[in-house]
Amino acid sequence: MLWVFTKYHALGNDYIVIDPKNLPSPLTPEQIKIICHRNFGVGSDGILLGPLPSKKAKFALRIFNPDGSEAEKSGNGLRIFSRYLWDRKLVRKDDFAIETRGGLVQATVMERGKIVSVEMGRVSFWSDEIPVAGPRREVINEPIYLRGQRFNFCGATVGNPHCVLPLPNISAELAKQIGPMLETHLRFPNRTNVQLMKIIDRKNIQIEIWERGAGYTLASGSSSSAAAAVAHKLGRCDREIAVHMPGGIIEIEIGDNFAIRMTGAVTKVLEGTINAEMFSVKISA
Repeated sequence: MLWVFTKYHALGNDYIVIDPKNLPSPLTPEQIKIICHRNFGVGSDGILLGPLPSKKAKFALRIFNPDGSEAEKSGNGLRIFSRYLWDRKLVRKDDFAIETRGGLVQATVMERGKIVSVEMGRVSFWSDEIPVAGPRREVINEPIYLRGQRFNFCGATVGNPHCVLPLPNISAELAKQIGPMLETHLRFPNRTNVQLMKIIDRKNIQIEIWERGAGYTLASGSSSSAAAAVAHKLGRCDREIAVHMPGGIIEIEIGDNFAIRMTGAVTKVLEGTINAEMFSVKISA
């Protein structure tokens, strides 16, 4: 059986959307790894499985990382999935809700699907909600040591965990160096996404991203949301923040109680089919 899929990217962060109706059997972690592999499979930063039935919203969505693990929420993934629903004519201009493991979100598709806005929910800095090990507290400017070097970090969750490091200078090389150490650090029981953040001015920040289960990433909606919320929490940015990433810019609006509205571009790449022969190859990672 040929598995039908559609591929999109959101500022270079690419996902494959698969309707579960087109699957002969449930996806396994091994199949997810192969599909996402850029040499042995289609290649992507993850898989969006949906639409699925929901009692809380019009649609439900499951999000898988390329290592086979399941994510609670993905801002770029949600924008891509919203565009997919629009392309399939399952939604039009009105707001609609999507259920994720990280909670309900409201989405709006604009400019014939090329721009999507998502209400990401409320950002929390409380340790037990992120989670971060230790007593209950807001995790703001706490020290963490990596190979003897001290960094200060802020913890945040927007339905999935984030570790934000405000730094005077950031780079892709530094993200690739310390991102894996932070992702699996004992302070983060469920692992964590990592953002290196540079404050540009009151309305602009720049981030480099290491995603849990995916690695170095050109753009991320939930990372943009968490980093912008931290910048505002620290008093260094206003409520409307442009988040600059290697893949492009996401606009973040911070409402009351750190409710986040995220707006950014989505691009359709291709439609295709996956042949079962692809899964005959065994990969080590």
